[in-house]
Amino acid sequence: MQPNTDQLLAKLYALRKDYADDPEDVTFIALDRAFLFISYNIGAFKEYVREQNEKASRE
Repeated sequence: MQPNTDQLLAKLYALRKDYADDPEDVTFIALDRAFLFISYNIGAFKEYVREQNEKASRE
């Protein structure tokens, strides 16, 4: 079973929290920016995840 949008966003949020103790760490910054960008563009992300899950189901 492929992860849905909410599961992927939750995982990204959890990873971001793991690195939050050092806000200047490049890993935290990358995770933070990715989480925020995806959150602000959730519609496009949902469509992307749906397409990728359909593609994976066909393979």
